[in-house]
Amino acid sequence: MKLRASIESIGLIGPGLANWPNAADVLAGRAPWTSARTATPAPEGLPAAERRRTGPIVRIALAAGHEALTASGRDGATLATVFAASSADGENCHAICAMLSSDDRHLSPTRFHNSVHNAAAGYWSIAARSRAASNVLCAHDGSFAAGLLESLCQIVVDGAPSLLIAYESAYPEPLHTVRPIDNGFGVAFVLAPLAEDAHANGLACIEVKLTDAPATTLASPELEALRVENPAARALPLLEAIATGRAESVVIDYLPDTRVRIDVTRSPGTHAEGSR
Repeated sequence: MKLRASIESIGLIGPGLANWPNAADVLAGRAPWTSARTATPAPEGLPAAERRRTGPIVRIALAAGHEALTASGRDGATLATVFAASSADGENCHAICAMLSSDDRHLSPTRFHNSVHNAAAGYWSIAARSRAASNVLCAHDGSFAAGLLESLCQIVVDGAPSLLIAYESAYPEPLHTVRPIDNGFGVAFVLAPLAEDAHANGLACIEVKLTDAPATTLASPELEALRVENPAARALPLLEAIATGRAESVVIDYLPDTRVRIDVTRSPGTHAEGSR
């Protein structure tokens, strides 16, 4: 079984990266990258009460997801989703640990329901009014690869498009010492079955297989440091290939002895800046 799909659209938010067009310019060398804290906008589509309850990781996931969804023109209510993150909300986890180690152990319901690993998927279902299938995966530093494989398997088996959202948030001290993630990062792809005429539509076409080859690194030391630090940012070599318009193979981290090779080809109707 070949795992192949068309990438219809991309959403992205990260440190010094406001959205996918901005990130595409940086990755293609058309614009410089200036590091800055990840700016998390208020989540779209949520009622006021739910917006107030969201933490950084939910805002990151929803921002990337909404950008990709809007660019694709698809109906979020019917689009199956895959969420991939190495952990839950780092700041919320820290707050819960601090509270449980104090004299006042009265944990708020909001803190509790934001601590579960599928919180972002729940908020997305509200924001997008979605009743479609949703899977939430965790594979430590290989979470992006695990999410991509899951989305592609669904596409091949079901013959229907999928929205993949990979996301991470920063950890404050003392958790940061053992999980040194400094900034939030989120990336989303609307993926669709690769029909015979699909090359005319998407940003790129991909075919994925397992490999033991080493992971692809980035030429920019700063962006390479971001790739290594943040599990969701392991997608950067794939994003760079799409941004530059190159047909090439990239390898991303997955398991300790197994990685994922992604063969990227351009859609004939697109060019590097057509990813906007």
